Amino acid sequence: MYMSVFINRVLNMKHIKIIGFDMDYTLVRYHTERFEKLTHQLAAARLVQDFGYPKEVGNLDFEFQRAIVGLVIDTRNGNLLQVSRHGKVKIAYHGLESLDFQKQKEIYQEMAIDLRSQDFKSLDTNFAISNGVLYSQLVQLKSEGHEIPPYHQIAEDVNRCIDILHQDDSIKSRLVSDFNEYVINDPEVAKMLERYIDYGKKLMIITNSDFEYSKKLLDYAINPHLKKHKSWQDIFEIVITFADKPRFFERTGRFLKINPETGMMSNYEGKIEKGIYQGGWFGKLQRDLGYSGSEILYLGDHIYGDVVSIKKTCNWRTALVLGDLQEEVSGLIKARPVQQKIEALMKEKQTLEIEINRLDTRKYEGENVPYSKINKLFEQMDKLNTKISEHLKEYKIFFNPYWGEILRAGYDESRYAEQVEKYACIYMTKVSDLYKYSPKTYFRPYHRTMPHEESTLQGDII
Repeated sequence: MYMSVFINRVLNMKHIKIIGFDMDYTLVRYHTERFEKLTHQLAAARLVQDFGYPKEVGNLDFEFQRAIVGLVIDTRNGNLLQVSRHGKVKIAYHGLESLDFQKQKEIYQEMAIDLRSQDFKSLDTNFAISNGVLYSQLVQLKSEGHEIPPYHQIAEDVNRCIDILHQDDSIKSRLVSDFNEYVINDPEVAKMLERYIDYGKKLMIITNSDFEYSKKLLDYAINPHLKKHKSWQDIFEIVITFADKPRFFERTGRFLKINPETGMMSNYEGKIEKGIYQGGWFGKLQRDLGYSGSEILYLGDHIYGDVVSIKKTCNWRTALVLGDLQEEVSGLIKARPVQQKIEALMKEKQTLEIEINRLDTRKYEGENVPYSKINKLFEQMDKLNTKISEHLKEYKIFFNPYWGEILRAGYDESRYAEQVEKYACIYMTKVSDLYKYSPKTYFRPYHRTMPHEESTLQGDII
């Protein structure tokens, strides 16, 4: 099943000379729930073994829907938050318990929270779900009287624990032992890559994974599906492992050259050309390749490491692979009839509000407008609000039961959606979605209307 490529900014693929890919969750997709469950279980066990957490932590069940990408941890209060693009807290959980509006208001005072503060940690990495679920469960245990460290220490321990599991090969050794269980087999990726080669595009990989793991994974996920090439090594001009993104895009670093036959590495000072490397820096890579930033497109799944950091430091074009969006789009399609009912009722409500405003203005200016007439309109409004509330409850069942939509926070776009819109030129659910588009496609966004433009279109301004 193909899905659309969603467009934020004009992107003319005819002008793109080289296309770079992140590997994990981009070029190669994982079964997210299985992957996150594995991470959660290993992290929980490691917290008991090496961090001194009570044995109950090792028995925690993984609850996949308890977290979504883009949430924020409040390490001062021990809350997990969904924040709007304006920095307002829309949904909050303390442990596994939802905070009601009054409690949220008491803590956050309806003010925009400053996400630059050390008190807030964004869950935007590959391990956002396992991290968020485990943090919430630990806070819950703490609230139930177990000896658990302070909230800020929990956040640091969980994050550090997951990093260690990634660094000491605990996670990847399990993946390698059973790729069939954790890796999604997608033949369309190889077809897309070979198609780009046929159209004269050069391809590269920039991944934070090490060469040994990258080779095993790409041998498994790409090689069997190639028709015109023997190996992924014939497909990609440049492969950079252990790139240490986002630092790869933010500061200089030394390149090491990797011998693909032996895996041995050596210092490398020469021009970056076809081959496999470790580390380095985007500046030298781009200079040696001889392309302007606008001729390079990079696709990744990590909003900061693969997209935001690029836009802030160089002018490469960017594409975000947001796998979680596939289920969300499916939910939006199923919820469309309910959404149409809500929109129709909101239109009625808006008409009533305009009429109430008109009568109130006339009364203020001295006309004899009876209160009963205005009150009757308010009664109609209350009935509409009741119907809207019922439909909103019906609408929510199509999405995550705790957080709703990833790219929405209540009526507003979520903070994560704001980052996607601001920094990703295009976004999609998987890289193979590009296969149905010609490598010469001119991606154009829909014309976006501002509030004053929308008002004139709807005839609200006279």
